[in-house]
Amino acid sequence: MGFFKKRSVDDLGEKKQDMPEGLWTKCPSCGESLFEQTLARNLRVCTNCGYHFTISSGERIASLVDEGSFEEMDLGLDSVDALGFKGYVDKVKAYQKKTGLKEAVVTGRAQIETIPVLLAIMDFRFLGASMGSVVGEKITRAIEAATAERKPVIVFSASGGARMHEGILSLMQMAKTSGALARHAEARLPYISVLTHPTTGGVTASFATLGDLIIAEPKCMIGFAGPRVVKETTHADLPPGFQTAEFMKQHGLVDMIVERKDMRTKLGNVLKFMTPAQ
Repeated sequence: MGFFKKRSVDDLGEKKQDMPEGLWTKCPSCGESLFEQTLARNLRVCTNCGYHFTISSGERIASLVDEGSFEEMDLGLDSVDALGFKGYVDKVKAYQKKTGLKEAVVTGRAQIETIPVLLAIMDFRFLGASMGSVVGEKITRAIEAATAERKPVIVFSASGGARMHEGILSLMQMAKTSGALARHAEARLPYISVLTHPTTGGVTASFATLGDLIIAEPKCMIGFAGPRVVKETTHADLPPGFQTAEFMKQHGLVDMIVERKDMRTKLGNVLKFMTPAQ
């Protein structure tokens, strides 16, 4: 007869179902569980399959610009509910509190590899980076500042498209940003558009696809309407990889695909060729 009673699995108590919040992140592409600190050090790119997670505007800026060179502009611009859309003001305030941002784009002056640029970085955390009047105004002002100062402008797009809460005022931003870019082009100054996941709707139909050079992150979604809408409208079977960066490069919309870890170096090299002598 033994001195100790053999324990069963039931004696261990209730099985814990959830991992501690914030320590691990599951990759939506390969299903790998990624340690959050490791993921952050890798610029939020999966170490197993290379999937590029959506990142914040702050993380994007930190990974791109020369240290201490970013100077934000137009920080005080705030959305107004011109159409009286029910709950819109409360929704904007909630996202402002959640993200710490005033709006879905951050703009400013910076240097990349010592070259002065104007930057606009869309942040998908804020209402899906939908383009409202403030988003369009901030991007337009950044472009106009680049034109006046004879500097390149770089826009990082990530958006669900036009902001339905602002109706026609949102759609007007497509023409306004495109007009500013036309004047920038007339001044023979470079515009680089970088498409990240996802870039859709009115943003794709305006400034995102007007770049002198169009760069995309790997496997990001690029399109106007979603694939289901396109399929139901055209009644056609969509080809493999439809609306991915790779598909768009193959068909001529995207000039190059650049991984996040290489983006700063690639932009620096391109800017040295495209930036006019002062």
